[in-house]
Amino acid sequence: MKISLNSAIALIAVFTLFTACNDDETYAEQKERENKQINSFIEKHNIDIISMNEFLKDTITSNPETGPDKSRNEYVLFNDNGVYMQIVRRGQGRLMEPGETWFMNARYTEVYVSSGDTLTMNTLNSYPESLYVKRTGDTYTGSFTYGIMATRYGNAVPNSWIMIFPFIKPGFLNGDPSAKVRLIVPHSEGTQTASSNVYPTFYEITISTEKWQSAD
Repeated sequence: MKISLNSAIALIAVFTLFTACNDDETYAEQKERENKQINSFIEKHNIDIISMNEFLKDTITSNPETGPDKSRNEYVLFNDNGVYMQIVRRGQGRLMEPGETWFMNARYTEVYVSSGDTLTMNTLNSYPESLYVKRTGDTYTGSFTYGIMATRYGNAVPNSWIMIFPFIKPGFLNGDPSAKVRLIVPHSEGTQTASSNVYPTFYEITISTEKWQSAD
């Protein structure tokens, strides 16, 4: 599994920074710093925050790429965990049903919110991230089976990624268009590395379905 030199340098710089910061900051101070970084990112990118109630009316977030109002850059805030989500494309497949397990492929970019440096990405690689997600009732769980996320961070799919599946309809590889989502993720909902070092990340994720199976 290869990671670009620039990504490796960015990772080293980030971890060096956090080692220094964590020696001098309390956890409360680290979270305060993180909140400032997220708010600065939101302001820099002219992001319009909408409430969950507003989002659930049509599960649409207007954005410059797909609209419907291309003058807006909307993200919905999940108040219970601080994740911000923008659905660029829901996909033209269908929602996952209870008892199903979906096997999917993902192209993604992971960015360090504070500096804008790319931490990891697979958009230029030959192989996408492979993962599966299972729905049991209203609960979703998942695991990476292959790719940079699996190699770098382990098999556990971050909570922030899991959160998108009740809202997207990723199509099949050679059929319906894939789903595309952007996330602003506080450390508690990110990778184990982000959680341990208390830093926020931004993700752009494109997901397509390879196959699915029911519990029957």
